[in-house]
Amino acid sequence: MFKRALFLLVICAFLTSAVPAQKFDYPKPRRGDQVDNFHGTSVADPYRWMEETETAEMKSWIEAENKITDAYIQAIPQRAKIKERLTELTNYERFGAPAKIADGFYIYTKNDGLQNQSVWYKAKSIDDPGTVFFDPNKLRADGTAALNGSNFTDDGKLWAYGVSEAGSDRTTWRVRNTVTGEDLPDTLAPNRQGVSAWLKDNSGFYYSSYAPVKKGEELKQTTLFQKIYFHKLGTPQSEDYVVYERPDNGEYFSNAEISEDGNWLLITVGKGTERMNMVYFKNLTMEKAPIVPLVENLENSWNFLGNDGSTFYFETDKDAPRGKVVLRNVLDRSLIWKDVVPQSADTLNGVSFINNQFVLNYLQDASTAFKIYETSGKFVRDVKLPGIGSAGGFGGKRTDTETFYTYSSFNAPPTIYRYDMKTGESKVFRKAGVKFDPTQYEVERVFYPSKDGTKVPMFLTYKKGLKRDGSNPTLLYGYGGFNISTTPGFSASRVAWLEMGGVYASACLRGGAEYGKDWWKGGSRLNKQNTFDDFAWAAKWLIANKYTSTPKLAIQGGSNGGLLVGATLNQHPDLFGAAIPQVGVMDMIRFDKFTIGWAWRSDYGDPTNAEDFKVMYAYSPYHNAKPGTKYPPTLVTTADHDDRVFPAHSFKYTAAMQHAQAGDAPVLIRIQTRGGHGAGLPTALAIEQQADIYAFLVKSLGMK
Repeated sequence: MFKRALFLLVICAFLTSAVPAQKFDYPKPRRGDQVDNFHGTSVADPYRWMEETETAEMKSWIEAENKITDAYIQAIPQRAKIKERLTELTNYERFGAPAKIADGFYIYTKNDGLQNQSVWYKAKSIDDPGTVFFDPNKLRADGTAALNGSNFTDDGKLWAYGVSEAGSDRTTWRVRNTVTGEDLPDTLAPNRQGVSAWLKDNSGFYYSSYAPVKKGEELKQTTLFQKIYFHKLGTPQSEDYVVYERPDNGEYFSNAEISEDGNWLLITVGKGTERMNMVYFKNLTMEKAPIVPLVENLENSWNFLGNDGSTFYFETDKDAPRGKVVLRNVLDRSLIWKDVVPQSADTLNGVSFINNQFVLNYLQDASTAFKIYETSGKFVRDVKLPGIGSAGGFGGKRTDTETFYTYSSFNAPPTIYRYDMKTGESKVFRKAGVKFDPTQYEVERVFYPSKDGTKVPMFLTYKKGLKRDGSNPTLLYGYGGFNISTTPGFSASRVAWLEMGGVYASACLRGGAEYGKDWWKGGSRLNKQNTFDDFAWAAKWLIANKYTSTPKLAIQGGSNGGLLVGATLNQHPDLFGAAIPQVGVMDMIRFDKFTIGWAWRSDYGDPTNAEDFKVMYAYSPYHNAKPGTKYPPTLVTTADHDDRVFPAHSFKYTAAMQHAQAGDAPVLIRIQTRGGHGAGLPTALAIEQQADIYAFLVKSLGMK
């Protein structure tokens, strides 16, 4: 959201920098005199002009930076072998878990190995290999168009699907007849939107969208005042009408869904990226029924699970920071919420409703555990998993008795299991055929104290027999934000790192959801510095316990993780041997001015608030690149079509870091063309990008 014994690790003297002195003739972008005043503080923004990304001046700068980066990386002799091994590791047949759309109609995804996008197949049964249903690779020859949304009617006869170009969050939606394979005239023009619910008679669907964005401003213009529309099949989009809107607040997100019995329309309204929302409902069996409020405050999360008549089941964190399942009869206004499955010591990470039972996905110290309960709240059984890892699935309709889930870990490629809800039996359905031996590696979960003593979990993966002598090249990854958990998962590209003798460390930082709402709050807004401290203290623990040493330690993160790397690097420039900040939020004073950035205030704070500003300005990567500092080798990555985190964040940060660099280590930027925030990146481009990153690390950390 990477041949065994191919690489030999040659240990260099690791008490000094691994990168030889080299001078870089960086572009000399002009430094403007833009200064803004925030709450009495003058904030310089010398590269404000870089926000106009389409000017001749910016295009010239981008071309010059890419030329320097490409020349540097292509000169690294190991890159060719790295790309060769990454290609070999990626070239394996892999599947997605089957989904039963209707009787005699299953959908699953398959990638033969190096296809840029996975292909969708339609099968008559789970044992039927099926036929190609939809091949995104035929949309564009370079693979940069991707499927980015899917919604079938209950009977499976119609399919609404969204396609994005060059990694954009903006999608074009169409409707396909699944019997004939033909697309209907119905089309939704490109927008940040999604089809959420079909009427049971297939006559139309609900979708959420915004007003059209001004042409040429797609990467920059803020998107506000989302609305829920209804589209009647067979009519042009211009005739779609608004079902629900909130003109009182442009920052509200709205979404519609229909209960499985088709009787109720559920509308959720949230703000920002925090898990909190209001809930409204409408009785679809009554003509001209009103939209009725059920939850009207933005204090907790409410996830609709299903219903028995007018009794609604929800997953919520109200009075339960780690989550629980509750019910309520929505027609009896005198009744209160009743616990079905109370909060436990573990963190609830999602609920499925299948076989008339709830399947609860828990996190136990950041790894998955499944538990099954009756709707009465009676415990049925645990689902036994192979080990410490991540699992997801258990999709289907409420009456289904068969389902699937996928399990993986850092050293365990994805395996799809077929699960019998009646007997509790799991059977291996499909296994990924990655060309490596997982028995040579082990996964270790450790707990380390952060700066303030908070115990933080971290996963370590490495070759068995690892010597803890401080000489191991180590890649430390983190995210730490937006209530998103960092859990064990498989990446074929990561195998190459392990084969090269590398240690892979993944820290579960505050700001995520590993331990519920309180863990998120502990690393957001005024507490955001805790996230950076957690990351830095993970690095210190790895060094103190001799897994690695400073010249052998690299840090990596993307998006919010890019911010994490940038901020931590600025605060501890002597702690790391290399840094890879990817598609990061680097300007914390203006992040809310672009596309969907305003929604992140719930995690970061509001620059117009004096208390928030003080905290944000203190760690903002762009504003804290200190001239005269010797920074370690740094490779910034971004993409020219990123309309989630505006690429100017990385442009401005790179210019500031190159200006500040007092040492000889490179500060480079890699700008992907026809790429976005990461989703839908073609396999070929993903391999190229990963080969560049690993080659950069090989040189930076003194690996051979």
